[in-house]
Amino acid sequence: MANVPIKNKIRELRFFADEMTQKELAELVGVTRQTIMAIEKSKYSPTLEVAFKIAEVFGQSLEEVFQYEG
Repeated sequence: MANVPIKNKIRELRFFADEMTQKELAELVGVTRQTIMAIEKSKYSPTLEVAFKIAEVFGQSLEEVFQYEG
């Protein structure tokens, strides 16, 4: 998997959400921990649905969580 031009603040948001684990976030979003890990490290671009769900968990807009750096 190559790096993708979509950066994110998921790790930072997890830290400020009582240090939520990747597993906890994965369960809330409905994906695997490995998927969250890959998205966090910009190795994988989430689907639009997953991106919206992640933003919703943290009460943020898509633009606050994800940034396109094309």
